[in-house]
Amino acid sequence: MVWVDRSSDLARRAWTVNRPLAGTAALMALMLVIALVGLIADSRSITGQPAWAKPARFALSIGIYTLTLLWLLTFVRGHERAVRLVSRVTAVSLTVEMALIAAAAASGTTSHFNFGTATATAVWMTMAAFIVATWAMALATVVLLLRQRVLPPVFAWGLRLGTGVSALGMAVAFLMTMPTSQQRAAAAKGHGLPIVGAHTVGLADGGPGLPVTDWSTLGGDLRIPHFAGLHALQVLPLIGFLLATRPSGLSDGRRVALMWITALAYLGLVLTLTWQALRSQPVTAPDTVTVTTLLALFAVTGTAALVAARPALSAGGRR
Repeated sequence: MVWVDRSSDLARRAWTVNRPLAGTAALMALMLVIALVGLIADSRSITGQPAWAKPARFALSIGIYTLTLLWLLTFVRGHERAVRLVSRVTAVSLTVEMALIAAAAASGTTSHFNFGTATATAVWMTMAAFIVATWAMALATVVLLLRQRVLPPVFAWGLRLGTGVSALGMAVAFLMTMPTSQQRAAAAKGHGLPIVGAHTVGLADGGPGLPVTDWSTLGGDLRIPHFAGLHALQVLPLIGFLLATRPSGLSDGRRVALMWITALAYLGLVLTLTWQALRSQPVTAPDTVTVTTLLALFAVTGTAALVAARPALSAGGRR
């Protein structure tokens, strides 16, 4: 079939261009299959979720991330050693993280924030170190893209801003490692802390959540801004491509302005979602302050975009 041939060709090209990241993506595809089998065959649950749900989500997420990073690095010229460093460190870090997540699931325990035993502590500390390494390589990618001359300019800024906002979205994960108020209170009383950190704010992890994502429906959840920020890596370059190819009657400067407006709006959304989560507010039940903030963000963004796109709109109206 044609699509099979094309998929094979793309896989061969990815392997030729960047073996570490292409190999990691292939491993994640295999891990996703294993996790899906686990979801069917293994009836155990961990913090209220099927034991293999987390490995499945991480395998899919890491696969998408590594393929996107592979594509982004194809725009870097003249920095082969830096590209190799970013690729290899990212590939090793994410592969180790995935292996530890899968091993924890297989043993029926949590991988993140777990200080319950010496082994669990070692696993979490190892994961944390590799997560920081992955984040550092994302920042390095931002620097590499800032130094590149990519045409058209609006697409170049889509790549740069997408990578930058994604790195900030990754940084939201550091908030999850901080002890919660309940954990701090327990520590003050001299109690041991088998778990330090959480993605749910205001409640313990493992409560009611949305299907598939497991995002809390009763408390704040820092995974939501983390998810939104991470996927700026795909969303903003796509918008940069569309701005480069679709509107007519716009100068390069106005296209770049529209790209910046979009990126700042996206960043504003990530920050608003982070603020909402830190106030222990579920994404399914935003309060008046959150709704007003989002409406103001959309209004300012829409007004700025209309001003930047005015020449194209005026030209369209005269036709």
